[in-house]
Amino acid sequence: MKRVLITQGNYIPWKGYFDMIARADVFVIYDEVQYTKNDWRNRNMILTQDGPQWLTIPVRRLTLDQRICDSVISDTTWSRKHVASLQTNYAKAKYFGAYRDQVFELYDPQMTLLSEVNRTFLKALCGMLGIGTDIVDSRDLELAGDRNGRLIDACKKLGATTYLSGPAAQGYLDVNSFQEQGVEVEWMEYGGYPEYPQVFKPFQHGVSVLDLLFNTGPDAGSFMKHVRK
Repeated sequence: MKRVLITQGNYIPWKGYFDMIARADVFVIYDEVQYTKNDWRNRNMILTQDGPQWLTIPVRRLTLDQRICDSVISDTTWSRKHVASLQTNYAKAKYFGAYRDQVFELYDPQMTLLSEVNRTFLKALCGMLGIGTDIVDSRDLELAGDRNGRLIDACKKLGATTYLSGPAAQGYLDVNSFQEQGVEVEWMEYGGYPEYPQVFKPFQHGVSVLDLLFNTGPDAGSFMKHVRK
């Protein structure tokens, strides 16, 4: 069986996103679709003494149908600001010192495209979590078809027997079309995550995976479902 995940690149996503990647054999970063403002593509949350706080990458919106892969960062100071926020809020986390340099060196102000930033972080964070899933850029697959057809095309070109999807797609995904092409559809389930020690209370599940890494370090997999412990 070969399981393929196809989804947009997100900025420092939460642990559930990485669990999906870990569950798949191949992860296709699908950034050929429309960029949506104020979404997970260019922002995520960290935990502070005042509760969850957004870290946002400023993006220049030129057209309504602008693709994620064409989205340009509009302010180069974002990386310095994000590093400062992480330093301030996680300095007292148990494993912050162990991961600080690895994470901070990813904040390269020379990167100008949102997709480049997200790919860089996703690949590096998978490495830190011990996730060995193959990562592919959808543009390398030269996909054809409509909304569902392009996903099916990717599955066929990668030899997939199973397409893994997040639960939000249940409202539009044409499961029958996948099955007609010999590809089964599996849905990711995000419930039942255990809590882990966090610097601030109350506990928050939905923050960036950086929170999990800085607080639990090499034990991060123990608080996830599909990462090897």
